Order: sequence, then C-alpha cells, then structure tokens
Amino acid sequence: MRSVLTLNAGSSSLKFALYRAADLTLICKGQIENLGHLSDDSHTLFHARDAAGKALADAEIAGHEHAAALRYLLDWLDHQYQGLRPAAVAHRIVHGGPRFAEPLRLSDETLLALDALTPLAPLHQPHGLAGARSMLALLPEVAQIACFDTAFHRSQPELQQRFALPNWYFQQGVRRYGFHGLSYQYIAQQLPAHLGPAAEGRVVVAHLGNGASACALLGRQSMASSMGFTALDGLMMGTRCGRIDPGVLIYLQETLGMSVNEISQLLYQQSGLLGVSGLSHDMRTLSASPEPAAQLAIALFCQQAAREIAALCVAIGGLDALVFTAGIGEHHPRVRAEICRQLQWLGLDLDSAANQANAARISTATSSISAWVIATDEEAMLARAAAAYC
Repeated sequence: MRSVLTLNAGSSSLKFALYRAADLTLICKGQIENLGHLSDDSHTLFHARDAAGKALADAEIAGHEHAAALRYLLDWLDHQYQGLRPAAVAHRIVHGGPRFAEPLRLSDETLLALDALTPLAPLHQPHGLAGARSMLALLPEVAQIACFDTAFHRSQPELQQRFALPNWYFQQGVRRYGFHGLSYQYIAQQLPAHLGPAAEGRVVVAHLGNGASACALLGRQSMASSMGFTALDGLMMGTRCGRIDPGVLIYLQETLGMSVNEISQLLYQQSGLLGVSGLSHDMRTLSASPEPAAQLAIALFCQQAAREIAALCVAIGGLDALVFTAGIGEHHPRVRAEICRQLQWLGLDLDSAANQANAARISTATSSISAWVIATDEEAMLARAAAAYC
C-alpha cells in the first residue's frame, strides 16, 4: 500500500495527515505541539487519531526542534503501520510569489527561491521550508511537494491585484497575492453539494481562525481577497492587526523611534485579539472572559470581518451566499451571529437556532442571501497534489 503524507508546519506546532495514495482515504492525522524555543520545563506533545477520531497516541517526546519531531513522526508511522512509508510528502508553503502557482517538486534550487519570499510571510514561510528541508534529508528518495496558499488566487483580475503605486513596483512583485488558498480551494469544491447551482454565483467565504481572511468567489474562482502582499492585511486576527493606515507605520518609526524589527513584532505577534484584549489570542478564552477589553476585542474582530466581507461584494457585483469556515468560523455561533447582524442590510436573515446548533445552513429559508458553515480540509488538498507524484 502506497501512502501520501501531508505536513503543515507552524512556529510552534506541526499538523500531519496520512492518506492511501490510491483513493486518498484518510488513515490517520494528528499534531505535534510545543515546538520551537520554549522553556526547558515545557514538553513537546505528539497526538495522533485514526480516521474515526479514535486516539492512537498521546505522548511526550524529547526536544523542541522540528527535525526531531519529524524523525519521531516517521518512526511512529513505521511502528504503527508496519514499515509503511509515504511515497510522497506534501508541504503547505504559504507564499509562492509571482513565480510559483502549481504544486511543485522541491529541490535545493526551488527552496532557495522560496527562501527569498520569507519577508512576505515571516510567521509561516521559514517553518514550512524548514519542514521540507528536514524531510528531504530524512527521505531523500521521496518526492517532496510544495503546495502554495497563494496559488488559488492567481485567477484574480489584475485590477484586484494592483496597489495604487507606480507600475515598476507591480512588475517587481509588489501586488496583492491573497492567502488561505488551500482552504478556499477545498470550500470551492464543496459548494455545489451545499448550494446547488448557486455555487457558481456570488459567494464570499470567511476563513476565520487565528489567521483570518475573506475571499470573493465567482464561478468558484477567486476574484478578490482581503489579504494582500503579506498575510497581515484585511481582517483582524489572533495576533495580527489586519488592515491599518500605512501612516501609522511611518509614525511608529519616525516619531516613536521603533525599529523595523520592533514594528514587525508588533504587527505580527502583539496585535489583533491579543493586543486589543491584553489577555489572549484565543477566541474561546475571550468569549469566556467578563473583562471589557476581551469583549471589545471580539466586537472589533466582528466589525472588521463584516466590513471586509461587504467590501468584497464590490468585486463580484453583490452577494448570493456567505460561507463561514476554519476554527472560529466553524465553532463560534456568537461571532457568526454578530457578523451576520452587521450584514443584515444586504438581505441576510440569520436563523438563530440553526446558527446556535452549528447547522450547515444558518440563514432562514426566506433570506435573500444564504449563509453556511462548511468545515475546511486543507490536508485533503495537499494529499491530492502529492498523490499525483506517487
């Protein structure tokens, strides 16, 4: 039996999934937590579940390095599945820049080219590439496939990619790329099963998680996205600020004397839900907190999401359906309800009971705009790309 392994590496965690190559049936999936430079008394945790969600492993493993975690994962797979090793490995790589769009077999040359895009996605690019390099060393005979979060948005018209800067900058790659493309690609494929013929119409998908964005679809293709040149733009996120007046950045540097590194830390790691609340980046923690700052953070998150969703309607000439997905979008009825309330003027009538129950359709039967909750599956998109190399 041949299999494909998918890896989604972050700064402190690594998600994995194993599929049968022949039919992309899920075998197992899991996560390794507490990676990176953490305190000596913290433990790296390994969790694995089978396709039905039954626990296969919950263990502490030695070390905090991604390479050690990947070695542990491969050894565990060997033991659990009697020597089964993947025939291909797919890696989620956040930024492909203007050059890379289709899934790509990685080499030393392409890894160097992707390294150059790290300033555009500093929270994600280094970890995805580090995981790929580790797997190239551990499994040199196995195809390592990069799948790009920017790729789905290459269908956007040039008008939607442009900033109001001189043309030279656009030619140098300073343009709107969009992100969360693997998630949007999966949702686009699921739309017909939920919306029927309306799936080809004017749809906005809100990917709401620790990273958050929204994408306008027409004919199930990306027409515009809230994220732009980097994964900072658009919606407020767990620790990222979202859309901000660029004059603020000039003020921080020239008047407050902040360095570029300090500003980067502020925008990427100290803002968003964490920055406004002063408490946490986790929506679950904030929802349970009575602190006014926590409630302000939630209100601001919802307001900015509603504004970005409404703005995206311009790119597709209106709105037929709104889809919520990702961690917050799938599991937080309160957030969905507040965003829908602020979009009620568009003709969106929320079914409160369905929303509270996390039903698939959360709008009323008479609503002129339908609203949905659809679980995303980025790993399935990665597996499909890797299977082509088996």
